[in-house]
Amino acid sequence: MRKLAAVRGELETWTNLSSEVASTVELFGLAVEEGDDVLGAQLATDLKKYSKSVESLEFELQLSGVNDASPAFLTVTQGAGGVDAQDWAEILLRMYTRWAERRGFDAEVVDLTPGDEAGIKSGTIKVDAKYAYGYLRSEVGVHRLVRLSPFDADHRRHTSFARVEVLPEADESEEMKINTDDLRVDVFRASGNGGQNVQKNSTAIRLTHLPTKLVVAVQNERSQAQNREIAMRILLSRLVDLDTKAKAEERAKLKGEHVSAEFGRQVRSYVQHPYQMVKDHRTDFQTGDAQSVLDGDLDDLLKSYLSSQVESASASAESGS
Repeated sequence: MRKLAAVRGELETWTNLSSEVASTVELFGLAVEEGDDVLGAQLATDLKKYSKSVESLEFELQLSGVNDASPAFLTVTQGAGGVDAQDWAEILLRMYTRWAERRGFDAEVVDLTPGDEAGIKSGTIKVDAKYAYGYLRSEVGVHRLVRLSPFDADHRRHTSFARVEVLPEADESEEMKINTDDLRVDVFRASGNGGQNVQKNSTAIRLTHLPTKLVVAVQNERSQAQNREIAMRILLSRLVDLDTKAKAEERAKLKGEHVSAEFGRQVRSYVQHPYQMVKDHRTDFQTGDAQSVLDGDLDDLLKSYLSSQVESASASAESGS
């Protein structure tokens, strides 16, 4: 029923857009015949808006992966760079939150571990929207920042790193189930800023999946039950992702292909000194407006990577045939 509702919603989107365009074109023709320049200008503006909607919808047709239409959990973790790296992790988390807000997506912080002096050690947001994972899967990897450090008394240039992980939210109907006997559950008091309930009571949850050694900690909610529910959802998503990667690696071995680990691979650089630039090292796409990107203007970067993946897949299919 969920799949049926999704397909019906997609069909209605295209049908409604087609109807609106046809109506606007008809009105535009009448405005031209009547010489109504004011109405004509307004309708021309509407047509440009519809053209952008069509471009966006056409691009989403490329997001046809198994999990592309799913909501996503995005986690940013500090890398090398000390306090600067913790500040960089917080900047990245804010960048993705603002990107989601720009697109009208619902983005909720589900876990946040404050840094020692500034920024965060790690943070997780859930982006609850159709195609959230399809868009954000391009962000997986290590992100590098080059800037004049605000934490250096001599104001020298520093390089900081942060790692981004993106997981699709596991569907409740997933075949994989978590055996409670395989879990170790630890409760503790949340750290950092928070209300009295967060600070004084043991509301934070840490789940350890013993067979895989995966650990998920959530401390952002005010009740232990809420934190446990979110932690279980994240853990299930990670287990599904782990299983998917294991199967992909096994297929690659059978084909005799070399499988390289993505962890530690620098995917993008953000330079704020001595010049302004953001460059994606996988596609060579770059822009000189680094501040706009950090304020959430990510669409061009995301689309450049995803389009390159579609082209690469098409080229592989042609060579294979």
